[in-house]
Amino acid sequence: MNENEFIKEVEKLNIKITPEQLKQLNKYYELLVSWNEKMNLTNITIKEDVYLKHFYDSLTIHKAIDLYSIETLCDIGTGAGFPGLVIKILFPKIHVTLVDSLNKRIMFLNEVIKQLKLENIETVHARIEEYGIKNRGKYDVVTARAVAKINVLLEYAIPLVKVGKYFISQKANNVEEELEQAKNAIKKLDVIVIKKENFTLPIENSYRTIVVFKKNKETNKIFPRKYQSIIKKPL
Repeated sequence: MNENEFIKEVEKLNIKITPEQLKQLNKYYELLVSWNEKMNLTNITIKEDVYLKHFYDSLTIHKAIDLYSIETLCDIGTGAGFPGLVIKILFPKIHVTLVDSLNKRIMFLNEVIKQLKLENIETVHARIEEYGIKNRGKYDVVTARAVAKINVLLEYAIPLVKVGKYFISQKANNVEEELEQAKNAIKKLDVIVIKKENFTLPIENSYRTIVVFKKNKETNKIFPRKYQSIIKKPL
């Protein structure tokens, strides 16, 4: 996906993109490739692939929820900033929090934020479950892309979500099996699936699914559990 194709496809998502935002994305790409030489941020480094599989793919969340209406967003296990940092660039009014457990990635994200002169965005070096205990019910939207299975993700994410607001999981595969495994987590955490968006990426036609969960009421204080408990015995 070259830059012109990217612009056209983003506009099809009903996202307005400015020349300044395009410059920011290009700088982001340059920093990603540069830092990737000294630390493992991504296996995808060819520019056309980054624009399709990272930048465009991050923005497809707008298919499932109107990001122009969102005030606060937390991206858990953000890695190199997908989708949270890309969303911040295209939707600058959203206050974005990027959470990751590896400090080297946080250092990279801080450098991108500094060079792009982004405001109302913060990075947090923490395990997701530990951050969730201290920041309950704080966000309109929590996102996760390629982090874990849905039954695990729900326990990480839902404590952070405001009542009546949303957790959004981006998946590269058909999620029916994961949703079946997550039935107990959905029940215990008092959430419902309000939308499943199935589509293919342009050009290469790879399969994607976005699942939107709505939080119905306050999460029981026993969640999230400690990391070992979550991993050894998922809900």
